[in-house]
Amino acid sequence: MSFANAFMDWALIIAFGVVALSQIMSMIRLVIGPDTGDRILALDTMVINAIGLIILLGVAQGTRIYFEASMIIAMLGFVSTVAYARFVLRGDIIE
Repeated sequence: MSFANAFMDWALIIAFGVVALSQIMSMIRLVIGPDTGDRILALDTMVINAIGLIILLGVAQGTRIYFEASMIIAMLGFVSTVAYARFVLRGDIIE
């Protein structure tokens, strides 16, 4: 095993750990968030962390299919966050 492969393996392990820790911290913020704005922000952060985990999984396995899945999840996450924020602020999503 060359130095580059060993370095890549360690970098992936550290990245998985850091993103997983961030996901757990976002879950804690989602549960104990003092108000609704904090919970919406935590939910959006959880979507971003999930996308990061999917991309890291794609890099670890060397496939490109996870990148397309992450694009779809990113679009759904953005739309759902905007819809939820509008619902909280205005009381309806569609005017």
